[in-house]
This record gives sequence, structure tokens and C-alpha cells, in this order.
Amino acid sequence: MKAPEQFDPSKPSANSSVPPSMKQSAKSPAIPAGTPTITQNHKRTAQADNKPFQWQFLSPKNWGIWLLFLIMLPMIYLPLRWQFWLGRKLGILIYKAAGSRRRDTLINLKLAFPEKPEAERELMAKQVFVNQGIGVFETLCAWFRPNIFTRTVSISGLQHIVNAQNEQRPVILLGAHYTMLDLGGLLCAQFFPVDCMYRTQNNPLLDWFIYNGRTNIFGKQISSRDMRSLVTSIKAGHVIWYSPDQDYGLKQGVMAPFFGVPAATITASRRMAKLGSKAKPPAVMALHTYRQTPDNLPRGKRPHYHLTITPELDNYPSKDEVADATRVNEVLEGLIRIDPTQWMWFHRRFKHGPNGRTDIYK
Repeated sequence: MKAPEQFDPSKPSANSSVPPSMKQSAKSPAIPAGTPTITQNHKRTAQADNKPFQWQFLSPKNWGIWLLFLIMLPMIYLPLRWQFWLGRKLGILIYKAAGSRRRDTLINLKLAFPEKPEAERELMAKQVFVNQGIGVFETLCAWFRPNIFTRTVSISGLQHIVNAQNEQRPVILLGAHYTMLDLGGLLCAQFFPVDCMYRTQNNPLLDWFIYNGRTNIFGKQISSRDMRSLVTSIKAGHVIWYSPDQDYGLKQGVMAPFFGVPAATITASRRMAKLGSKAKPPAVMALHTYRQTPDNLPRGKRPHYHLTITPELDNYPSKDEVADATRVNEVLEGLIRIDPTQWMWFHRRFKHGPNGRTDIYK
């Protein structure tokens, strides 16, 4: 799959090790008066209630998380260019410190890109962490400072969702774990309201923080175990974001190739596509979200993001669940290849084989 037309920023400064605050500042292009902000143009199906605060969140075991919040949250009020610089440094720090995640990333890249030299894969791995470091700031801004992204997004393929909605059909939007995280949802909501599927976090405080942050983006957050809410959203004709790109074993999945490697692939999207009205079944299509500007944001430039929506998958689901899983993986792979370093390669995508867990990551 070819990348959409690229934003062409000026070349970044050669000395990326100098903090933006120490360089000559330049103002970003002015936003014309009367331009709707992100929040003014935000579309949603409903306003979800926040999860209530619990006193157990203040227990000593959560103090590390609170400290992290206190350090990170004030930083989102810095200019975006400074946040990108901090995100790069954060990503490089994690790359050096998180040995197991770095190793898993290098193993995944070796499996997916065996034709590339080892040195190039190492550079890709480092860039994955840099993009993820920036993604932390992008997500926090999406939750708490969304208007900083006004006039930073373009989209291709929107007509596929519009056509399905005009036919009063719900849409299953197959996403993936891209490094920009929830910013992708915020930018999508500039064009159409969207609900999302989510998995509850193991830490209750972290789950409370993430869930409440996402209430500023998504109309409805549907637990992966809440089938009733999922059916309700589908019957209401909503757009539902679901990411089937992680390895959850074979209890609810099959083996299908992903970047040429056999991978346990969840088949929930097939079951979702069978819900709702038979006369107006859900339309299944894929979404790609990525940043087109470099991580070293040039002076005087705002970041630019592009959303790509693929055409609806024809004859989906078919009678062959392996063939369906293969099709989904092929579509997602084509989108990820637009910029592979903006996908979370540090997850153990290939940890299961046909006979259970593999020893790939040992």
C-alpha cells in the first residue's frame, strides 16, 4: 500500500541534542481567525461519565504513579516543539534502560524485516522508542490540551465511512497500536464520532486515569468483556474502533501470517461483523494514524498528522476464519509499512505458535 501524499516540512536542525529553549524561537504559522478549534469541532455519540475516584488510589503502592503524573502533566503546557524534544529524550532513555523491551523489539524487527541489515533494524528499534516517547506527550495533550492540535490533520478515505453511515450501517474500524495512541482517536473525532473497545488495565489507578482521559475523546468506551454494550453500539449504527493486532493466544484466534511470520490472530472482528441487522450489517474497514512531520519538529512548524481509512472489506466475514484473519493482517501490515517505526514493536506479537507459547523471546 502506498503512503498518502506527504507533508513536506523544512529540514530539521542538524544539532538535535540542543534543547529547543536554547535555540532561536520562531512562531508557528498563525491560525486564521474564526477557525474552529479541536473541541469546537469534536464529534461524539455521547458524553461518558468519568469513573469515580477511590481512596485506595492513595495507597503507598501507587505513589510511584502519582509521582510520574506530577512530573509529566505540567510538561504538556510547554510548546509542542519542546514536548517533542522531551519525548525524544524519554524514548532514548527507555530504549537504553528497558532491556527486555528493547530485545523484544529487535527480535520482532528481525522476524518482520529479515532483509534489512542488523544496523538498520537497530536504528528502527531506537526510532520506535523515540516515537513512543513523543506519543506519551501527544496522548496527554489529546486528553487535557486538545486545541493545541487545531489545523494539524488531513484524512483520506473518509468517503468509505460516510457511505456506510448514509446506508445506516455501523462501522467496525480496525485500528492498531500506533505510537501516537489516543491522539489518533481525537483526530478521528474531527470527522466522525467514534466509540472504542478497550481492555481494563491491571492497575486500578492507571485504569482510572486512562479511562477518564479518554472520556474527552470517545463517546463510549466498551469493555472487551461487555458484549451487551457492544451490541447496543452496533445496533445504534455507531463507528467502533477495535484493534486486533496483538497476540492473545488461540482460544479466540487462529494462526495467520503477519509480516510473513505465523502469528496468533484474534478473530473477534469476524464475530463483531455478524452482530446487528442482517439487512444492514456492519461495514468493516481499517484505519491508519501517523505523524508526517519528523520527530525533530522544525522551528515555525506545527506537526501534521494523516488519517487513512481503507475501503470496506468485501465478503467479510467469509466462511473461512483463517482466510479472514489473513486478510485483516495483510491490510494492517500494508498500513504499518507506511512508517513501521510508528507501530509498537515492543509487544510480543509472535509469542504463540500452533502448539502454544514459543521460545522466540527467550
